[in-house]
Amino acid sequence: MTGTTPDPSPRPRRTPHDPTAAPGGGWRGVSSVALGSFAIVLSEFLPVGLLPAIADDLDVRIGTAGLMVVVTGLFAAVAAPAVTVAASGLDRRVVLVGLSALLVVSDALAALAPTFGVLLLGRVLLGVSLGGFWATGAGIAGRLVPAADVIRGTALITGGISVATVVSLPLGAAVSALSTWRLAFVIGAVVGLLALVLQLLTLPRMPSAHRVGVSALGGLFGVPRARVGLIAAAFAFAAQFAASTYVTPFLQDRAAAGPGTVTVALLAFGVAGIAGNFTAGATLSRSVLATTTVTKVVLAAALVLLPLLAHSRPAVLVLVVVWGFVWGALPLALQTWMSTASPAGAETGLALFVTTLQLALAAGSVLGGAAVTSWGLDADFRLAGAIALVGAVVLVVLGSRRAADAPRGDAAAGAELRGSTDAATTPR
Repeated sequence: MTGTTPDPSPRPRRTPHDPTAAPGGGWRGVSSVALGSFAIVLSEFLPVGLLPAIADDLDVRIGTAGLMVVVTGLFAAVAAPAVTVAASGLDRRVVLVGLSALLVVSDALAALAPTFGVLLLGRVLLGVSLGGFWATGAGIAGRLVPAADVIRGTALITGGISVATVVSLPLGAAVSALSTWRLAFVIGAVVGLLALVLQLLTLPRMPSAHRVGVSALGGLFGVPRARVGLIAAAFAFAAQFAASTYVTPFLQDRAAAGPGTVTVALLAFGVAGIAGNFTAGATLSRSVLATTTVTKVVLAAALVLLPLLAHSRPAVLVLVVVWGFVWGALPLALQTWMSTASPAGAETGLALFVTTLQLALAAGSVLGGAAVTSWGLDADFRLAGAIALVGAVVLVVLGSRRAADAPRGDAAAGAELRGSTDAATTPR
């Protein structure tokens, strides 16, 4: 659709050849990074359903076993900016391969862990790999494919998240029923090793054009567009995990869904998320602001409507699918926003993005737990919907003004929109 008011969100455009872009790589390189994203998210979520078995085998309480989820997120939040600064002068191929190798080591250590302390160490290493990978790999498509294909390439990389989320649920159940919990970490290590080998075979050299200092990360808070993106991400992830943490008890208690229906609903949620991710890959090329705003509004509507329509199981299933679809699109939309926001390159924006989403994830889970404990499941979903709606309003009000505050010229913005992690600036 066209209108009389110009859309202030950035649009990918054809720009002169990026001198830092790597020769080769192409879609094979993008696919190897996508497999890496799949491996790392699979490793993060596959063992979650196995907490009781892990607690029993390693003789710890279930609450203590839950620390393996917490430490991964906390170390990812710290690792994203730390790896961005520490490895900013290294070839991007070396960084990605190193992080994939660390993933394999973390899963192998967890699979062989004789004590819970060793298992936690493995999860700490996974957190470092997770945070570093998303700060580096999420914006790498611009170094591998032509400008016109950057958003599609990024969608393929982030699609690994959606696919891993779908696969981890049934695969975790199968592991629990058929074998020991250690098999989950073996599977993660094998997939990670395959991704590592493919990255070694397909990724070209991608030398860094500049180093990133701590001041560049701190200075990002002074960029209006970046602040808007971080605030929007915080609201979106807090809302999502306030609700999604309790989606299973909601389906069971409020929608009276049996185990089979719950499994189908969660699987449909994941499949819809995959579709949403790749749909966003198309719509973001037209408008980043519109795509991000619409997904946040629909997310809020779905969360608020779920308790209102809990008496109708078909309506609940439809809303779960809608929820999954927009959630599949929203992380890619927010990531695209942040990768175009930083005057110090996409990696700087994505580093703080990863930190923000990990902290918001934890905050959302805590808020959801407090709401469920104090007021019940319906209140939790209404709270999550309100958080998402506030985030959408902030995005519309502040995001529409960002054009006047753009810190760069067209050439730098064009290079960054292509997803280049290093081409948007000159050496400092």
